[in-house]
Amino acid sequence: MKDTDPDAVFVQLDNIDHAGHSHGAASSAYLDAIRTADAQVGQLLTAVTSRAGYAAEDWLIMVTADHGHTDAGGHGGSSRAERQTFLIARGSGVTAGSVRHDVRMPDVAVSALVHLGVAVDPAWGLDGRAIQQPVPDDFDTLRAALKPPADESGIGAGVVGFTHTPPAGWAVDNSRMGGGGVTEWRGWSFTTDEFWTGAQRDQQRELNIRARNVFAVADGDEWSDKAVTGTFDSTLISPAYAVRGGAAATLTYTTYYRHQAPQKGEVLVSYDGGTPALVKTYTADTSSRTESLRLQVPAGARTAQVRFRYTGGDNWFWVIDGVKITAS
Repeated sequence: MKDTDPDAVFVQLDNIDHAGHSHGAASSAYLDAIRTADAQVGQLLTAVTSRAGYAAEDWLIMVTADHGHTDAGGHGGSSRAERQTFLIARGSGVTAGSVRHDVRMPDVAVSALVHLGVAVDPAWGLDGRAIQQPVPDDFDTLRAALKPPADESGIGAGVVGFTHTPPAGWAVDNSRMGGGGVTEWRGWSFTTDEFWTGAQRDQQRELNIRARNVFAVADGDEWSDKAVTGTFDSTLISPAYAVRGGAAATLTYTTYYRHQAPQKGEVLVSYDGGTPALVKTYTADTSSRTESLRLQVPAGARTAQVRFRYTGGDNWFWVIDGVKITAS
């Protein structure tokens, strides 16, 4: 690498994984393997930075692991220890010394493609997005306001990760919401992957791969883990977005919906404070994806507002993130 001229280099350092399987993540052998890999990464960086043309080159270096290990050894389950990993990056488009909460494992491949100048075709259906192109949304502003567990006992007292207070411009209508239940999930909540997946393992929460940082969750299943009265009926209401009367607009959001009857998810849109009209209904499992719904704005309308209404009980959940309306 110091003397050749590659466009891209992939290096796998596998001894940490071997140590984890053989000795477990709580072992001295695991720590020794990490130290060895750290030294090897240092050698690779030195080879790159000592290149004769390095000052004129544009490198993006990413260091990651595809999974963690249990203390006893092994992986493949849904525990936080097995799912937790990291991405350390250095190069153009990456702020040195920054700590980010919006990065997921699928971002590695997309970030490499973007850095190499390869246009990512939406038709490929890639789950990742380039770390060089962050896309913060309103929900992410809530991270500093997240609270520790209230009723949930399995997440860990030191883990902050939920609030019922929406970001500026947003609202939650719980006027039809049942009573009781688990505090964290009473109506739409704003949470994180670490907190929400920690609430209950092995119910496919970890497949919520496209939501980033802080996202909104309506979770009738977790809410019903304590005695409840009535049903889960909560509506998440967006700010009023500017639109052009008589023109088309596009409603975009990330969603992940797991279904069990009589649960239902409804997306409604209103214009200039008028009566909301139904534009999308969820009554079947929907994998984590980005929805793009075409809206025909009525003549004379100036604003559009979105409502996400979840109704159900001891059923499953609905995740919403990255909501926006763009005028055509």
